[in-house]
Amino acid sequence: MDGSRPGRPAVSLDGLGKKFRLTHDRNWTLKATVLNGHRTRYEEFWALRDLTLDVDHGDTFGIIGGNGSGKSTLLKVLAGILRPDEGRASVDGRLSALLELGAGFHPELTGRENVYLNGAILGFTSRDIRRRFDDIVGFAELDRFIDEPVRNYSSGMYVRLGFSVAIHVEPEVLLVDEVLAVGDLSFQKRCLDRFARLKAEGRTIVVVSHDLDMVGWLCDRTAWIQNGALRAVGPSAEVIDRFATGAEGTVGDGGNGSDPTGGGLGLERLSSDDLVRSVGLVDPNGHPTATVGSGRPVRFRVRYDADAAGEPVTVALGLYRADGTHVASINSGAATRGVSHDRSTTAADHGDGAGIVEVDYDVPTLPVQPGTYELSVALHDATMRKVLERHTHLLRFEVEPTGVDPQNGLVALGGTWAAR
Repeated sequence: MDGSRPGRPAVSLDGLGKKFRLTHDRNWTLKATVLNGHRTRYEEFWALRDLTLDVDHGDTFGIIGGNGSGKSTLLKVLAGILRPDEGRASVDGRLSALLELGAGFHPELTGRENVYLNGAILGFTSRDIRRRFDDIVGFAELDRFIDEPVRNYSSGMYVRLGFSVAIHVEPEVLLVDEVLAVGDLSFQKRCLDRFARLKAEGRTIVVVSHDLDMVGWLCDRTAWIQNGALRAVGPSAEVIDRFATGAEGTVGDGGNGSDPTGGGLGLERLSSDDLVRSVGLVDPNGHPTATVGSGRPVRFRVRYDADAAGEPVTVALGLYRADGTHVASINSGAATRGVSHDRSTTAADHGDGAGIVEVDYDVPTLPVQPGTYELSVALHDATMRKVLERHTHLLRFEVEPTGVDPQNGLVALGGTWAAR
């Protein structure tokens, strides 16, 4: 796995299966062994069964599913920690994996010694590691503690060092299992920035995570695994929708009929098979727009099929920065079927079916700093306990500077200064 070969996928699974033995009535003593005739009862448990899929070189690929669904087992098979019991799993290219907190670290060795140990395991010479050492320690922000035994490290220090080693050995294929779950916000942002850089370099990243919004933002394609079986694979937004609603079936790589660029107008149209028909930004003149000024008014517009929903709908919006940072979430409250929260339109206005409802959320001054943002939308029932439909990171738009005094941080406070 020292180099990828053209025409071959980065990761390939062909009928992959992995089973374990679940032991019952284990004979813990010699007496019990003799009385039971040296027999121990067990049953076979298939953690993975008949998995077939390919991940292309340069893809950022997500794996989602419930607890115990087989996600982490799959990554361990790909990393060579576990051997498949049936089928085949192959990785084409230099592999680096961060699967468990502190995996591969010796607790009695210092951070420095563990960096060299992990580098040697991954096939690097001491000279290779020395050349990367300062970058590894700097990314992990462990300069003061690098010569301390890692048994004295906190969980956050463990994962920062492990992640830093994994990404600095120039992997062609990187496997990551829930590593961001234990990091602070600053570390998560650095990780996401590095993921973006690895992606731009054409590296292949396979991510297991329960954070659906992060998977939707980061990953091009996603697989949903449940009880060891592949339930769906395809564009991330579609697979996440199916997982959230529990719907099974094939997901087409052609998408859901939406225009992924929004046509450059700040408008995302979806297919007639979706409850949500379109999501967009509207300027004060009522025209679709792909940009808005920081601190300026903006209107978020969602159009959905109320007849197809068949019940009162609550519209929920989630605003995120392009690095995945959650900015805000808001919902419309229970809406009467056929009447929007703020306003409604008739079919004649848009040439759609009679049940199309238009819901606007008006923000008089958008209080965020300039940058790239993404909007997620979900339709819930009136109780907010059931998700009718979800589209994560559906609409991307730009917030532009407006010439006010420069500020730092997430929000644009506005306001004025006065001295007396």
